Amino acid sequence: MTDVWSERAEAFGTSATHREGPDLDLLVEWCEPGEGVQALDVATGGGHVARRLREAGAEVVSVDPAPGMQPTVVAPAEQLPFADGTFDVVACRIAPHHFTDVRAAVREMARVSRGRVVVEDNVFMGDDVEQAEKLRDATHVRCYSEDEWRGFFVDAGLHVVDERTFERRVEVEPWLARVETPEDDAARIRELLAEHLEDGRVTLRSIVLKGTK
Repeated sequence: MTDVWSERAEAFGTSATHREGPDLDLLVEWCEPGEGVQALDVATGGGHVARRLREAGAEVVSVDPAPGMQPTVVAPAEQLPFADGTFDVVACRIAPHHFTDVRAAVREMARVSRGRVVVEDNVFMGDDVEQAEKLRDATHVRCYSEDEWRGFFVDAGLHVVDERTFERRVEVEPWLARVETPEDDAARIRELLAEHLEDGRVTLRSIVLKGTK
């Protein structure tokens, strides 16, 4: 999987969906970045969270299992190579649906944080959407419900102090092209997503949670 993601590095680095948005603005705000704040960006991907936190003055370490994403440290979210309480805040944006063990990843994020954990991910929208996501990208594991996400935080010893949901209208064709979806699969994906499509865009829902220790 890491080689696949290394090959996708440029596409995700330039993706407008990942580079900006009110969800990203909120996630950064909830991280409370500033001078002297030590932050970890888990599954950094295109590096947009890390970039924004650095712009706000934080000292940022990024981690990703794909070397091509050029993280500070190459490692999976489920096995973060840092001591307990290393960072003031740990952030992760729109990546956990790719994790093989999301519960272990959230526990790791909580372990290496001495204060805050802020996570955003797409939420479960039905079996048809899950099938479409998996067909589009074999690295997709599963999206989870809002209740499941609250449970992951609680199980990791985190208190959910704030949460917010977002709807993101994503252009379908660039979304498919970003992972080089074959046309036969793309046609089936459009069928599966039919009720969520309008004017060439699919509406995806995400949740942002802020937890404290």
